[in-house]
Amino acid sequence: MSRGSGSPGLGDLESAVMQVLWTSESPLSVREVHAALTGRDLAYTTVMTVLDRLAKKGLADRERDGRAWRYTARASREELTAQVLRTTLGGLDPADRTAALLHFLGESSSHERDELREALNKLEQQDR
Repeated sequence: MSRGSGSPGLGDLESAVMQVLWTSESPLSVREVHAALTGRDLAYTTVMTVLDRLAKKGLADRERDGRAWRYTARASREELTAQVLRTTLGGLDPADRTAALLHFLGESSSHERDELREALNKLEQQDR
């Protein structure tokens, strides 16, 4: 399974399906997700299997709609990314966690650092 430029912790097809769910304003059927995955030669049953697995992983919610299931993303892309980072960094020694975060920040763009600085300022103001 490829772990390319998609969402963290997800394969390419899972990322594509999650992207469809994230951009929808309402729950989607398997058929609707399949139709939204334009440019991919996928069987309906493949999309159904991916959605079922995403639901079993706790990444998507599903509800009955007659004989069909309708799916929604359980968490936003940002929440999923934060969860992956918490899982990855949470098991590290505090010094290693700090070193990893500093290394990560060293590879970020000035725009990303500005956004982080703004977010940190907001958090500090909330703590007061």
